[in-house]
Amino acid sequence: MHLFVEKLVNIDFSYLDVTRGLVGETWWASTSLEGALDQQGMVCDFGTVKKVLREWLDREIDHCLLVPAQAAGLKVQENDGITSLSWQTERGLIRMSAPSQAVTLIDAAVITPYTCAKWCMEQLTPLFPDSIDQLSLTFEPEVIDGPSYHYSHGLKKHDGNCQRIAHGHRSRIEIFLDGVRNTDEEAWWAECWKDVYLGSRDDVTEENDQHIDYRYQAAQGDFALTLPRSHCYLMETDTTVELIAAHLTARVAERHPGRTVKVRAFEGVNKGALAFSGQ
Repeated sequence: MHLFVEKLVNIDFSYLDVTRGLVGETWWASTSLEGALDQQGMVCDFGTVKKVLREWLDREIDHCLLVPAQAAGLKVQENDGITSLSWQTERGLIRMSAPSQAVTLIDAAVITPYTCAKWCMEQLTPLFPDSIDQLSLTFEPEVIDGPSYHYSHGLKKHDGNCQRIAHGHRSRIEIFLDGVRNTDEEAWWAECWKDVYLGSRDDVTEENDQHIDYRYQAAQGDFALTLPRSHCYLMETDTTVELIAAHLTARVAERHPGRTVKVRAFEGVNKGALAFSGQ
């Protein structure tokens, strides 16, 4: 007998890719379990399935940096609860040092929905009763009808896991000029922020024509990140979605003088912030 839960939870994270560099991502997680019926006439209680999967995904994947541990040329060191890594991607050198809880090493050469799900299933199977013959897990991105962009960031003032310096999202964007949605402007920003790192200028410790170094102390520990300059977009504020929406609204207004502007900036699935200008 099969039990399934579609779109159980969505996860927001970043991962390393040899071509794209540091990539912010959002996936829906769905699961199915195969096994014999128990004395209750169930394969497994839905409450148990949801609790185990949500808690594990929240701890191991959500708001983490996923690293393809088998990638050629990748260097990773773990020492006293700190994970340090360096990798020469096609976009340039990436280095990071962070508390190990912010980094998940996936036993694969590349991070894809399939390789990540395969690794997760291997870790999750022992957490379920022996009566479960097979656990399946699938990841899939949100279906977005319109422009979107992948971004990574870190929020040093956040009390939770958003403080991690390299986590991210895949996000929709909706821009209205004089009350009418403008997909050309949305597409312009989606291209501008394609696989971008949104950094706060306050967190920059050094920069040159090739790289930008970020560093900050947060509740979970010390975080440091070096990225190719072409990967980065600097803001004068922190990079909460509220401040991202306000920043986009101001920049769009500069590009379109005299027009009223409304921006709906999303942070992953079905959440975000709304900002106005010119009213």
